[in-house]
Amino acid sequence: MNGSILRWLSAIVLIVACSQNLHSDERPNIILIMCDDMGYSDIGCYGGEVQTPNLDRMAKQGLRFRQFYNNAKCTTTRASIVTGLFPRRSGGLLTKNMVTLGEVLGAAGYQTSLSGKWHLGSGDTHPYKRGFSQFYGLLDGCCNFFDPSIRDPKYKGGRVRVFGRNDKKITEFPDDFYTTDAFTDHAIECIERATSNRQPFFAHLCYTAPHYPLHAKPADIAKYRGKYKVGWEKLRQQRFRRMKELGIIDDRHVLTETDPKSYRWEDSNQDWEDHRMAVYAAMIDSMDQNIGRLLKTLKETGADQNTLVLFLSDNGGCSEEPGGRARKGQEPKLIPGPKEFYTAVGPAWGWAQNAPYKRYKSWCFEGGIKTPMIAYWPGRIKADSMTDQVGHIIDLMPTLIELADTTYPTEFSNKKIIPLEGVSLAATLLSGKESRRPPLAWEWSGTRAIRVGDEKLCWNKSVKKWELYDLARDPTESNNLANSAPEKVRKLSDDWFAWAAKTGLKTRKSK
Repeated sequence: MNGSILRWLSAIVLIVACSQNLHSDERPNIILIMCDDMGYSDIGCYGGEVQTPNLDRMAKQGLRFRQFYNNAKCTTTRASIVTGLFPRRSGGLLTKNMVTLGEVLGAAGYQTSLSGKWHLGSGDTHPYKRGFSQFYGLLDGCCNFFDPSIRDPKYKGGRVRVFGRNDKKITEFPDDFYTTDAFTDHAIECIERATSNRQPFFAHLCYTAPHYPLHAKPADIAKYRGKYKVGWEKLRQQRFRRMKELGIIDDRHVLTETDPKSYRWEDSNQDWEDHRMAVYAAMIDSMDQNIGRLLKTLKETGADQNTLVLFLSDNGGCSEEPGGRARKGQEPKLIPGPKEFYTAVGPAWGWAQNAPYKRYKSWCFEGGIKTPMIAYWPGRIKADSMTDQVGHIIDLMPTLIELADTTYPTEFSNKKIIPLEGVSLAATLLSGKESRRPPLAWEWSGTRAIRVGDEKLCWNKSVKKWELYDLARDPTESNNLANSAPEKVRKLSDDWFAWAAKTGLKTRKSK
């Protein structure tokens, strides 16, 4: 063999070795997508009528959870999702003795980014200072979708929301700006940078859609005008049927009674009610279009086969009506859709969005704390599968740590860290394995709940009483067992107060 051939073979071996080394990090990329104020049954693959072909494709090629929980409220959910801890309301939602997903995965060699809504503060709790090397978005709760520099109306405090990139504020926005598009642009930018550097990435994409104010593009709104003239009661019935057909729910589920805050469809301004729900649907539709752009980027960069994509909502549908419900006949003066107006869907639609469950955001009944949850990882997660494994947002930290082949620290920045409170669901994702899990508990604004196994105790703040449900037989919380099981109520309420004390909640014991 002559020297030129040997040199040629050596060059080939070197190229192959370098190529193998560049691709040696087989840890998965991770995209964690969370939307804002979206109901359990809004998207197509969970029984909704909103057109969500990209989320539906993820569900068809991935895993859907039927019992996954959030914290019923945006701030506490966001704290739990990045820390793996139940929220510490009295001591601060993000303190120095907590570590974030950005910090843990960043220390493990991941490029970390957060695109969209943060809502966990600024200063020392700014995402750019808590492990996210790239940040673009909103530090506050929500803003004008077309122009975040526009002040909130006076009845919302008249604030200008804080928007920025990394640690710099942004105060001017182009004419074609729309937050859902902009947040996706940033996530794509970060993914493309990481893949070009052959670095694993963790992208946390936090949409503000479909949180109020109701702002959407005219073309997207036009798809849904007239579709909601059936009203909220019939919409719930339609979703209930589809959910059964899809296998999201079964015959143990019943359609719960009309919510106390709802009002009669027959007495409403039906054209205006149809319009605002159409805008809400358009906001979800636009989000799904952008998720499609994200999936396309994964394919174009070659990252699609080694990227886990998770999708969920931060709480149930929202019943809030900022500024108070418009008096009958005055609604047309408030136009859902364009940036000049500030509207919301209100309590009747907000309740219907969580069909078949009762209540909504800020309540600890299933309608407030249950979220659709899709896990998509081609070739690793079984396609078109569903699970009844109970999961909670505190489980995402241990799950992603395990998949990233790293560990949760006992100390970080010379501070002792609160131990993890979630449990890994990696086995559920990869093999469909279901297992028992520790108790879960919730609290927000006077509502409380604890789930131990299939038993769930809820404090109904409207009547100031504990209610007990057997979710194995009654998943829609329609049959209150409290009067027939006082000892069980006492035991579970004691467990809830023990949890409250552990997490620093200051609350008086209720009978």
